[in-house]
Amino acid sequence: MAIDRGCHCWGLEKLLRTRMQLHFSPSMRSITISSSSSNGFVDLMKIKVAARHISYRTLFHTILILAFLLPFVFILTAVVTLEGVNKCSSLDCLGRRFGPRLLGRDDSGRLVREFYKILKQINTEDLPPHIKLPESFSQLVSNMKNNQYDAKTFALVLKGTMEKLEREIREAKFAELMNKHFAASSIPKGIHCLALRLTDEYSSNALARKQLPPPELLPLLSDNSYQHFVLSTDNILAASVVVTSAVQSSLNPEKIVFHVITDKKTYAGMHSWFALNPVSPAIVEVKGVHQFDWLTRENVPVLEAIESHNGIRSYYHGNHIAGTNLSETTPRSFYSRLQARSPKYISLLNHIRIYLPELFPNLDKVIFLDDDVVIQRDLSPLWDLDLKGKVNGAVETCRGDDDWVMSKRFRTYFNFSYPLVAQSLNPDECAWAYGMNVFDLRAWRKTNIRDTYHSWLKENLKSNLSMWKLGTLPPALIAFKDHVHPIDPSWHMLGLGYQNNTNIENVKNAAVIHYNGQSKPWLPIGFDHLRPFWTKYVNYSSDFIRNCHILES
Repeated sequence: MAIDRGCHCWGLEKLLRTRMQLHFSPSMRSITISSSSSNGFVDLMKIKVAARHISYRTLFHTILILAFLLPFVFILTAVVTLEGVNKCSSLDCLGRRFGPRLLGRDDSGRLVREFYKILKQINTEDLPPHIKLPESFSQLVSNMKNNQYDAKTFALVLKGTMEKLEREIREAKFAELMNKHFAASSIPKGIHCLALRLTDEYSSNALARKQLPPPELLPLLSDNSYQHFVLSTDNILAASVVVTSAVQSSLNPEKIVFHVITDKKTYAGMHSWFALNPVSPAIVEVKGVHQFDWLTRENVPVLEAIESHNGIRSYYHGNHIAGTNLSETTPRSFYSRLQARSPKYISLLNHIRIYLPELFPNLDKVIFLDDDVVIQRDLSPLWDLDLKGKVNGAVETCRGDDDWVMSKRFRTYFNFSYPLVAQSLNPDECAWAYGMNVFDLRAWRKTNIRDTYHSWLKENLKSNLSMWKLGTLPPALIAFKDHVHPIDPSWHMLGLGYQNNTNIENVKNAAVIHYNGQSKPWLPIGFDHLRPFWTKYVNYSSDFIRNCHILES
């Protein structure tokens, strides 16, 4: 039955306004108790005291105490009734409910302990099949009010609801990672448009086909007094940013020579861009992999196998979730697995750096750059850097606290449960960064780095990719083992494509910033606050950039 709170509150207020008075007769033989209310009504009750064996003084004190306690009893009874706790129909019940409070004790701690006990009990139990879980928190509250759950049933429903929400969150997280992987592996419409328009320009515009560099500058392509940079990419926009940033940041741009290597399908568009947008006084050479006489199937049999291996193509272009137990996989490990499945890892352009001594036989030293870097400071001091007889000058990635970028050792990349890996490598050995490397080609030609690279790729193919998930860094870590000279971390800052909490001041101070990771600055998933460091070198005055609506908001 519904309780009218307003009515009960009025009754309680009336009760509290009642005044009680005691009147004793001169002989102490009778006592009159009167009560009056604010509306003027007076109630009288007269008590005659018989002549018994009890003293008047004792009787007086007894009645005085009762008169003092009765108003409190009336008020407590009224409060209990008004709160709907009318099941307490005896003084014993009231005592159990209000006694601890009157004595300064509280049963809430005991109730909490009992509820913890129930939670611990149901933690090991399976949910009964008949329990229907709510779809939302508001429905859970509504079900509690309507069904009047006991403590155990409520705990079971709460457990089931939390487990359901956790599953939904995990599924949403994995779906987000998959969508991000597909976005990172795709070619944005604007960049695809740029390549098509420039390729068309190459076929119709003689200026787009002019020789790079001009014939009179060809000898400088092998002049070791110049600073030679090598860039391998099929992304025309990214290549333009790398070259432009290097030239604008250099104190001696007239001493810079860029060797841009691309694939056959992108060659015409890449050539058109640098022919129509010269970066003088620097020199730019554009070559396709098909123009290097040394890059034959006989010289790179392993890479040919990688590109044609059915199992590998299925691994990189197939179902990325097949065979993955998502309930036992963390989002971070799943993210790393997706990273390792980037299609670029089976591209010859990504492996081309292992053949630099053969591709540039007349050069002594080069700096190799990935296409997702930006140069912010003059790199001339790197040409004077003493590598102490080593081949590769690189930033080590095991010296920082950042788990994603700067806390990586060999155990991060290799499967040390595989016998050959466990026998040959040290899991605690420090890894280093690919993407901005100073290579001493003279020292390199005295080593067997290329053959070591090939042999480990073959072993990994035989193991069905059990030693590491295919990529360029793991075999390079092995091939360049004992051939790496660490350089100062300020030369190369990594991780701008991994996380959005990168320290902006560190970004400003780094000589080279590297957007390694999925969130490239030319993609919609790039981090907005890090993108301006890259877009400042995009040539928005170009008709090709404007007409393809690149990076327009």
